Amino acid sequence: MRKAELKRITKETSIRVSIDLDGKGKNNLNTGIGFFDHLLDQFSFYSGVDINGEIEGDLHIDCHHTIEDLGYVIGECIRKALDMDPGIERFSSQYIAMDESLVRSAIDLSGRPFLYFDYYFERERIGQLETECIKEFFRALVTTSKMTLHLDVIRGENNHHIAEALFKALGRSFAKAKVIISDQVTSTKGVI
Repeated sequence: MRKAELKRITKETSIRVSIDLDGKGKNNLNTGIGFFDHLLDQFSFYSGVDINGEIEGDLHIDCHHTIEDLGYVIGECIRKALDMDPGIERFSSQYIAMDESLVRSAIDLSGRPFLYFDYYFERERIGQLETECIKEFFRALVTTSKMTLHLDVIRGENNHHIAEALFKALGRSFAKAKVIISDQVTSTKGVI
């Protein structure tokens, strides 16, 4: 049972999240940011991870705190759930095409947090989502999950398509990296 549940309460957000790494790919989070919920649906579906919980954020200010703090909590849940299984595939990379957009996600569930993502969206917003917060979500997710993640936008014109392809690519690469392939640690160091 690779599950975890965490709560994070600050003056800006109140977040409770539970995940099941071996779920059916259902996202039941409502952030109050419609397009971001859509992106979380993509990650959840393509990774096979169930995500449930409750979120209250200071959306009257902007969406930054809600998205960043949610990234921290989901990342911590991922790390906690993965700690039970040392023999995971660990590495994965996936290309995802969505219409004119093509993105690549390369992941190492290494215990070493690192994010490479240097794309800047042409639009300031997609729906209610401030596009600069997409990188903040990835950064927070990587920090607490302790994964290495490289996300590359190879081509694209439509910001909606690019954002959605990024979350699908992350989902597909995570789906493969989390698979248990051994009862041994998948590292020549003997520890991840």
